[in-house]
Parts: sequence; C-alpha cells; structure tokens
Amino acid sequence: MSAHLPERVAVLVARDGVLPLGADEAAAEANGHALVVGSAAGAGAGELVAARRVWTAESGTAPAALSSALAPLLAPVHTVLLPASPDGRDLAPRLAAALGRPLLAGAQRVLPHGADVLRLGGSALVELSVDGPFVATLEPGVRGAAPLPGPPETTQLTLPGPAAGVPDAVHVAAVDTSAEAGGLAAARRVLGAGGGLGGPAAVALLAEAGAALGMAVGGTRVVTDAGWLEYARQIGTTGVTVDPDLYVAFGVSGAPHHTGGLGSPRHVVSVNTDPYCPMTAMADLGIVADAPAVLAALARKLREVADAA
Repeated sequence: MSAHLPERVAVLVARDGVLPLGADEAAAEANGHALVVGSAAGAGAGELVAARRVWTAESGTAPAALSSALAPLLAPVHTVLLPASPDGRDLAPRLAAALGRPLLAGAQRVLPHGADVLRLGGSALVELSVDGPFVATLEPGVRGAAPLPGPPETTQLTLPGPAAGVPDAVHVAAVDTSAEAGGLAAARRVLGAGGGLGGPAAVALLAEAGAALGMAVGGTRVVTDAGWLEYARQIGTTGVTVDPDLYVAFGVSGAPHHTGGLGSPRHVVSVNTDPYCPMTAMADLGIVADAPAVLAALARKLREVADAA
C-alpha cells in the first residue's frame, strides 16, 4: 500500500512492540506524524501518546535492508527524523545515504531548514542549516512530549522485501539492560561511574550499591569504551541524556561531553581526589577522597543495614 506522507515524519523502529527511548519526543517534533516499523509495529504504535497520525509496517530491523525498503516511501518527505536511540543511530546514516541527503546527528531541536546540535564536546550549541531535504536524529530526554487527546489515526503499510545480496548487520544476541538503561533517562536518582573507579570490579560494586539504594547506574564514555559498562548506560552527548533530582558521581572528572548529558540535576555529589575537577566544581557536595575507597565503605554500610533488617 502506498502512502502520502507529510513533509516531516518521525521514523521509529519497534522491537517486539517496544518503542525506542525518545519515540514520543521524535513524534512530537515531527508535528505528531510517525512511521513505526519493525516487529509488532502496530502494538508499538499503540504506545505512542504524542502522535496524531501514524503509519505502521511490519519489517525486519537490520538497518541496511530497512533503509533500502524505506527510501522510496520517504523520498517525498522533506525532514526525516529519528530518535538518537541505538536503532535510530544505526538507521539514520543509512537512510541519509539511500536518500542522498545530509544527516544532522544529535539534534536538540529540529528547525524548518536544519537543526540545533551540540558540538565541541557538548560545550557549544550550533545551528546547522541545509538547502533541501535532510535526515536528523533527536537526542532523547531533551525536548519532552505532551500527551495528545485520543489515539492517533493509524494506517497499515506493506514495505517491499530487502534487495538480494545487500550486506547488513547480523543479529548475534540481545543484552537485557532494562534494569539500568531502560529507566536511566527517566531515573530521578543516578549513580555515575567514572574512570577514577579504576576497573570493572569497582563498577560492579557501584551497581550493587545502586540496587540497594534504588538508584540507576550510568557511566562516562571512558567507562563504556573500557567495557566496564555497556554503551546503553553511557551518559552524555553521545549517550543517554538524564535529568535527575540527585546525581552522585564516583571518579567522574566532568568532561563537557559527559556533563552535557546531565540536564539540570537538582543536587550533585562528586567523589574525586581532584578538588578542582569540573565535576566537583559543579557539585553541591564535593568529597575529596579516593572514589573506590568511598564506594567500598558505602557498600559495606549498605550490607550491614541489609543484614540488620
């Protein structure tokens, strides 16, 4: 079935009916127009609260095949918008290449002829303008999305099958990060892991403390690049954007690409040996001490409390 899509559309990839982080924000930024593709796309579309018009199509989620199937449908669309979720970041550059148009990645706001994006490690907001159609990814947790009254009008589409012989990503395994990453963007209290923790054992101890305190755990890019946490828990301009009531940073120096993803936390605690590091400078409480040692003491106390209960 063909469709006449509007000039601005959000493309959302559902997996077993689960929409990506930032789906409603992308739909709202696209004036309430969304194209939901993937597995159980119809069920995923039913979870949208900020959409007024939705098109759904059952499909695979491999990005190369999906981009080739979507390109003819999206060719008349001026602005193709995806959330900067893992699937969105995979699909967006392939869509841009298939459509022959520029990609504006990591947008904070999408404009009629471009987007506002963070650059220079998150320290500068830059307006990028383009002549003609473009593809953009929108950072989750920045815009917000107000619910619309009533369910959206929905149309089911059928996408063409993938072209034969197209190289594509191969699904190997799915890592369950729902306990941490799934709720990280909306978490009100967050423990942050930095390179100052020294290794995966300390990061695992931080996760134990987070579970005891009911706090989500995220980390800096140094931590995720080292493999101490999965990338889905990376906080920053190239990861998840959070806006907690309380952020407790263990061994986090406070580089701009990390603090650029912190939003406006109401209270910040920094544990670091450097009293002059940016993270301690922005903290309400700075604990100038060895982060692994403080964490170990906290974990011991939490175990004592649990044993006494």
